[in-house]
Amino acid sequence: METTIPQVLASAVRRDPASPLLTFYDDASGDRTELSGATLDNWVAKTANMLVDGLGLGSGDTAAVTLPPHWQTAAILLGVWSAGVTAKINDPESADALFTAPDQNTVTKAPDRYATGLLPFAMPLRELPDGFADYVLEVRQFGDHFPGAPVAAEDRALGNRTHAEVIAAAQARATELGITPGGRMLIDATPYFDPIDWLVAPLVAGASIVLCANLDPVKTNSRVESEKVTLVVA
Repeated sequence: METTIPQVLASAVRRDPASPLLTFYDDASGDRTELSGATLDNWVAKTANMLVDGLGLGSGDTAAVTLPPHWQTAAILLGVWSAGVTAKINDPESADALFTAPDQNTVTKAPDRYATGLLPFAMPLRELPDGFADYVLEVRQFGDHFPGAPVAAEDRALGNRTHAEVIAAAQARATELGITPGGRMLIDATPYFDPIDWLVAPLVAGASIVLCANLDPVKTNSRVESEKVTLVVA
């Protein structure tokens, strides 16, 4: 049984590396991005390599991720956890690294700061805030295989919660939401900001994710059919 989030991701990728694991829609911009298990794993590995090899971070360090639900947010969070770093989504001030959007007024002491516009096709930003690097440009410089970091069940994963505690919470949420193994969950990103809901719970349950930002209710039925969705969480 998996006791850490990197183990949960590895199991999800092994089950079917070629099939879509995370599909992202933004009905405001028209963006649709589909990531197979292998593709998502590559982004996660690049992020983890950037944190470990590029920044020298590891167990005991923290990364603030003040981004809305998005496929890049998923890659960053999973990369943070794979590197053995603790993710913070509500307390950026004291973090060792920061991942945020350029329009957010985030107060932090982090020496390493990354911004992303969460743009279609992972396009870079045209203008960067002072003191920030562009996540999508920087992360591409790192390898798409991560050898792994020593991550234990009792290590902190999300705020003060350990990997074991996050997995237990995700299992409970999967049961509450009705997520089943092999299912395909469509979730409205707006009311479900907590990554346990939109990311970890479906991965723990063995389901794939259709994550929708700015969801247009008129499109839900056709999307359920086209994406072969088995569960709608909205």
